Amino acid sequence: MLEKLMNKNQDSATHKNTFWIYGLHAVKAALLNIERQCYKVVYLQDSLLNELDLSGRPHLSIEKVDRQKFHSLFPEGAVHQGVAILVNRFEEKGIESLEYVEDSCVVLTLDQITDPHNLGAILRSAAAFGAKALILPDRNTPDENSPIVAKTASGALEWVSILRVTNLARALEKMKEYGFWHVGLDEKGSTLLADLNLTGKTNIILGAEGEGLRRLTQESCDFLARLPTSSHFSTLNVSNAAAISLYECIRDKAKS
Repeated sequence: MLEKLMNKNQDSATHKNTFWIYGLHAVKAALLNIERQCYKVVYLQDSLLNELDLSGRPHLSIEKVDRQKFHSLFPEGAVHQGVAILVNRFEEKGIESLEYVEDSCVVLTLDQITDPHNLGAILRSAAAFGAKALILPDRNTPDENSPIVAKTASGALEWVSILRVTNLARALEKMKEYGFWHVGLDEKGSTLLADLNLTGKTNIILGAEGEGLRRLTQESCDFLARLPTSSHFSTLNVSNAAAISLYECIRDKAKS
């Protein structure tokens, strides 16, 4: 009876609301997140189980598999470190969840960032600097519930809320009603980011590399700011720009 129940649970976990997370740090973080439903761990070597805290997951299915079966779960070249976990997708949250956040809140908005590695790296910086949420348009943005994003984020996917919006300009207008200041990052911005007062509710907006912020997004910004990069080479990878901007913002809040 127990075996049938376990098989039933495993079957129910294979529907579209689940995905695989691979990589040791990402798997550890998923197991520690009480809001994340975890269904199954697969691994290659027994020593890997010693790295995982399974104490809070008594009903988790655990299976040692051969390399052929393991590799069939992921894209070619995936840096999986020999361990993966099947988890549920989080329930989607809307922009309304930001209505009553604290005045020191900082969030990031990504305007058409298409590279899943950049999204994962930005999530990692957002978690490290305590960003409340990451706001993403529904279109032209990678799926955060993907093995590549989860691995690159190195566990940060568990700690930063993802807010999906269908109309970014309308969402930004709603956030103004909640008391947010919108700071668009633009290498041609009229002021340095460090010269702004970033002590209130702050939304840092980053655009796609090369194209930058879209016109409607720019028009929604209260400020267009730049980083103090060299005049000979002013372009940064968007994930690096996100990290620097978050640091500057948190530094301002710490002084207030």
